[in-house]
Amino acid sequence: MSTSNGNRDSRLPHDRLPSTVGDPKQQPEPPANVPPPDPKRSNQTKRILTVAIPVVVGLVGIFLLGMWVLGDRKPVDVAPRPGDAVTAGHPDQMAPGDQMPGDPAASGPVEMPQPPETMGGQPGQTGAPGAATGGQPADAPAQAPPAVASGGGGGSWPNFRGANFDNIAHQASGLASSWPSGGPRKLWTKKMLGPGHAGAAIVGGRVYVLDYDRSARQDVLRCMSLSTGDDIWKQSYAVAIKDNHGISRTVPAVASGYVVALGPMGHVTCARADNGQVVWQVDLKKAYGTKIPSWYAGQCPIIEDGKAIIAPGGSALMVAVDCASGKVAWETPNPDGWQMTHASIMPMQLGGRKVYVYPAGGGVVGVSASDGKIVFKYPGWTVNTANVPTPVPVGNDNVFLCGGYGAGSMMLSVKGGTPASAWKIPQNVFGSHQHTPVFYQNHLFGVSMDKQLVCLSLQGKRVWKSGHTATFGIGPYMLADGKFYVLADNGTLVMAQASTSGYNEMARAKVLPGPDAWAPMALADGKLVLRDRDTMICLDVANP
Repeated sequence: MSTSNGNRDSRLPHDRLPSTVGDPKQQPEPPANVPPPDPKRSNQTKRILTVAIPVVVGLVGIFLLGMWVLGDRKPVDVAPRPGDAVTAGHPDQMAPGDQMPGDPAASGPVEMPQPPETMGGQPGQTGAPGAATGGQPADAPAQAPPAVASGGGGGSWPNFRGANFDNIAHQASGLASSWPSGGPRKLWTKKMLGPGHAGAAIVGGRVYVLDYDRSARQDVLRCMSLSTGDDIWKQSYAVAIKDNHGISRTVPAVASGYVVALGPMGHVTCARADNGQVVWQVDLKKAYGTKIPSWYAGQCPIIEDGKAIIAPGGSALMVAVDCASGKVAWETPNPDGWQMTHASIMPMQLGGRKVYVYPAGGGVVGVSASDGKIVFKYPGWTVNTANVPTPVPVGNDNVFLCGGYGAGSMMLSVKGGTPASAWKIPQNVFGSHQHTPVFYQNHLFGVSMDKQLVCLSLQGKRVWKSGHTATFGIGPYMLADGKFYVLADNGTLVMAQASTSGYNEMARAKVLPGPDAWAPMALADGKLVLRDRDTMICLDVANP
């Protein structure tokens, strides 16, 4: 604190005004101890500021843009519209008198207020088997809806990676070994409602796919004819999502007369496969505190023994929900807080019992299929940025793991429930950003980080590669009738012989316009369903 002494002017020198104004030339000179300003230094300062200010502003803008792109976007809860499915919470927590969806407190399986929108027949009765009455699960055992009849000639593709979860169409036979110059005959083309990478499930001559209607701001579960591509029914619910390298990116599961789909923001829908009537719905973020990965959910649900198996992360590492009633059969605790990834659950046999293997955010976990108890946990395998490929069981209690972003690959031994790394290889030998290799003839086949199709031994050695003239980006591939079908990013489909002796290309054709032909493929009855970012098509690969 300063003080003033009598009439002394206590203002600072630059605040004082002279008592008289005289000739400017006679104004007092600056004090001798204050050096005159240096013009050279002043110019340097100006130049530094001229460069530094735009750089700082640009870096702040890039940071804010990154936060917007990668940030966690909460879905907007909107009251159900006519024909919408109901957004619900945990499937076993709603009591009579609870509020309906649209209110943040809504939870539990609920009765559909409106039947689904149908295109190829009459809608089913409102209130599916096992659906709630007054918001409460049915007490009596629910009768399953009629299973959709299996198509003839080539089986089905009921979930991600097919009926055996190995990406092989085991029942396919008699597929053509050559194509016309324009490629296989195109049976239909379907413009998708929104951009994405969600693949199809096929059962009984029907195609099930999760879409996103950008104009209506709704996730849309669609059932279409495999023969014509016409919609049979559609089921939707409101959720606002921005395009972030696509929106929908999961494959539904169809079994026991039900279809289960996991939406980009963590909404799980269980509906009747025959008419689309919703049985129950769960918002994983509300029910379990699930953290949705960057670029939205990529996990594909599975159905086994009438139960939907899902790995939400959050408060439960894995859950099993009865499709008919919506009741939780079991939950796996998650004390370490391992989060959901883009990878999917893989069933496998371990020591004579079925185990669900899942690469979570903190490592790989094996969960007992009978009661959800943890069989093993292995924190030694994680993938930075995005963990996408699914584990591949290769026999002898071994699991093959791979990833992109520098992860490479690992053979994990889980003998006796004690996990340990058998070997690990860098990604320049084999790694994968998105798709999961195929285990065939005691070898692994997949598109590696150098975009080539690769054959890998179970010791982690490259047996052969397709070469730089046959590259595919990060698109999908599958095996059927001794042939690999490999789809490049730009929509070029290649057929190659499935052999451990070398790469032998049999046919190639541009079948999609592109870009980003990344979605998993599906094959049934000699019909191959594939898509790029905006368009889905069906090709006749039996009679091209």
